[in-house]
Amino acid sequence: MKKLLASAAFILYTVFTFALPSGYSTVTLGMSVEDTKNALKKDSQFGYRGDRDVSLSPVTKETLIETDSRYAPYSFLERCWFQFEEEKLYIITLNLDQKKLDHYSVFSSLCKKYGNPDEISPQKSVWKNDSVIMSLERPLTLKYIDAKVFNSKLDKSSVDKTYAEKSRDEFLNGL
Repeated sequence: MKKLLASAAFILYTVFTFALPSGYSTVTLGMSVEDTKNALKKDSQFGYRGDRDVSLSPVTKETLIETDSRYAPYSFLERCWFQFEEEKLYIITLNLDQKKLDHYSVFSSLCKKYGNPDEISPQKSVWKNDSVIMSLERPLTLKYIDAKVFNSKLDKSSVDKTYAEKSRDEFLNGL
């Protein structure tokens, strides 16, 4: 019985400790454009200046909000991008201030909070679950991606691999 309780406690601890965030501060994936604008207005660390930070792609009809946080007092952010698909936020990109933070400190903090990354390379570390992909990319960029929307976009594009990519994959599989 003690082992069963200990196992259940460990599972609960793991589930609640390593659940990935769906965004940063009050900005979360899935928010509407208007809700995102309102959240950015209320949080000065993003450096949001209003509608002049909002653009619309004429080709894809996707909305993009780009903020400049370099002049926001006490912010650890530099530039931020918020990408929307069908009026819902699906990618949050935060360039972190390299004068105030370093890659190792951010990486260590994320590992303590969310466990070891699911993928790691010299360019980036990636944590994933069914709904969120969170990546820390070099030099110092943190991304939150709606996994379902992202995977759907990948499925739609489904471009075949080039001969060089296929050859590389075959080589690596042969190791």
